[in-house]
Amino acid sequence: MQFLYHPDTVLTAADLETLALDLLAEIPIPGVEGCGFDSGIIRQTLLQAAVDQKSIKAVTDTTCGTYSDDYTLAQLHTVPPAELETLVNDLLIQQATMILGPGPRIICLDFVDIHYHGCPHTAAGELCHTKPRDGTSQCHRYLAGFVLCRAKPLAVAVTPVRGDEPKSDAVERLLDHVAVLPFEIAGLLADRGFYDGASIERLDAVAPVALPIIRRGKQMAEKLETTVSYWTEYVMYEGSERELRFPLAVCVSYQQGNRGKHGLLVRAYVACDMADRTPKEVEAIYQKRSAIETAFRTMREARARTSTTDPAVRLLFILVSFLLRNLWLIVRWGVLATPRRGGRALPVWFRFEMFCEWIDHALDDTLGRKWEARTNGTGIPPMYSVLDAG
Repeated sequence: MQFLYHPDTVLTAADLETLALDLLAEIPIPGVEGCGFDSGIIRQTLLQAAVDQKSIKAVTDTTCGTYSDDYTLAQLHTVPPAELETLVNDLLIQQATMILGPGPRIICLDFVDIHYHGCPHTAAGELCHTKPRDGTSQCHRYLAGFVLCRAKPLAVAVTPVRGDEPKSDAVERLLDHVAVLPFEIAGLLADRGFYDGASIERLDAVAPVALPIIRRGKQMAEKLETTVSYWTEYVMYEGSERELRFPLAVCVSYQQGNRGKHGLLVRAYVACDMADRTPKEVEAIYQKRSAIETAFRTMREARARTSTTDPAVRLLFILVSFLLRNLWLIVRWGVLATPRRGGRALPVWFRFEMFCEWIDHALDDTLGRKWEARTNGTGIPPMYSVLDAG
C-alpha cells in the first residue's frame, strides 16, 4: 500500500485489486497436507466472492482460472481461527494508523449478527440467539469496534462471540485488541446488548462509558418518573455478591411531534466517568453513535455467501469484509478526497459499491470470467412456433 503515500494522478481498478490482494496475502492458508495449490488463486477467488457477494461455487463456476469450489473450500477450511483473528486485528490497527491522527478517539461497540438456518459445526455453543428473522433466531455473532469519525469511521477490532460464553468474555477480548491501538481511547459507546454488570465493569476499566439502560425493575421505573434531566446513581443486583453501582444520566426531552408523537421522552444512560458533563451532553455524545449504522450496511456489501457450517470459514468471510471496507475508506480519504481548509472534501461518487465493482471488474480479467456458454444445438422446437402463430 506504499503508493497511497505518493498517489499518482490516476487510480485504476487494477490498483484496487492489487491493494486488496496485498491485504489478503497476510491471511494464512496452510492448505490440506499433500495438496499442491496456488494460494494466490485461492485469495483471488475469495476476493471476488466478497466484492460480488457470491458464494465460492458461484465464482468458480463462472471463471476459467480458478480451482473447483470443493477444492477451494477445502483449503479455506484449514485457516486457523485464533491466528486469523490476531492477524486481522493487527491489520485493522495498521489501517487505523495510516489515516488517523494521534489524538484521543471515541470507540463504538456493537454486535453483528448473521442469521443462520443450519446446524452447528461441532457444538451447539457456536451459535447465538437473537430476534427471529427469515424464519430463524439462530445466528453467528461477532463483536466489532469502530472509531467515531465522520470521514474515517474505521473498524479497529473484531472478535467472534460464542453462544456458550458470557458476553463479558467477548468484550474483554475486544478490549484487548483496542488496548494496543495507536491513540488514546477517549470513550466507549455501546448499545443495550452490553447492559450487564460484568460488561459494564470491563468497559469502565478502560475508558469513560455511555450506554442506554434496559427499562426493567421497580427501582429503574422510579428513577424515570421525572420531568427534568438529572444525575443519579443506580444499583444493579442490589444486595447480592454481584452488586454494582454506577452513575445514571436521566435525560428528558420533548418529542415535538416527531414521528407523530408528543409529550415528554425520558431516556437513561449508564455514564461512567462522565460526571463533568450534563445528562443532555451525555445523550448528545451517545446519539453520535448512530453514524456507525452505515458501517454495518457497507460491511455486508462485501461479505461472501456460504452455506458451510464451519465457523472458521464464516469468520474469515466477515473479517475480509471489514478489511475491504477499511481499505475503501483509506483510498477514499487518502487518495481521492480533495484537500481544503476545514477537512478534505470526500468524493461522493466513490461509493463502496463502486469500489467493489472496480475490484470485481479487474478480477474478471485476472480469473478469466466466462462470457459465453455452449448452446443446446436444438433451440425452440418448430411445433411451439406453429402453436404460437395459431
